[in-house]
Amino acid sequence: MSEHKAIHRIRRSLAPRRADIDLIELEKLCQLQCTDEEIGAWFGVATRTIERRRKEPEFAEVMLRGKAKGRISVRRMQMKLLEQGNATMGVWLGKQLLGQVEQGAAEVRPVPRLRDLSVEELNEVLHLYAQRYPELADEVAAIDAQFSEIEELPVKAALPAPRKPNER
Repeated sequence: MSEHKAIHRIRRSLAPRRADIDLIELEKLCQLQCTDEEIGAWFGVATRTIERRRKEPEFAEVMLRGKAKGRISVRRMQMKLLEQGNATMGVWLGKQLLGQVEQGAAEVRPVPRLRDLSVEELNEVLHLYAQRYPELADEVAAIDAQFSEIEELPVKAALPAPRKPNER
């Protein structure tokens, strides 16, 4: 045996053993969208090993196929939720897949305190609610009838100004 072959054999025996990673198991982990760190922990290897092996065509293909199958599975479950009538999922999928957007910005305006409103303004607020929420129309009518005549409360006489301590 030549000296070159002997040295090569010794180097191979001293080199770290190639990690045995089951490609079927790798694909399943990728379907779950596992990170390289999680995959490495599962197989008992360093994250760097997964990163290095990803450069190999077969390994990379298995990972890509697994990740794609996982995304398809998520989309399938989303569609199932949509078919079951989940409106939130319908809106979200419409935005994600169809590019739909919500129209118009909500108008934000300060709401006055009811105490600060005049009788006319209170009446207007009640009628706006009745128009906007027809199911409340009967209640609004009852409130309107009950308080259509408001008695004026007597104005209290002004209190005398407080005296200073040295005044008597």
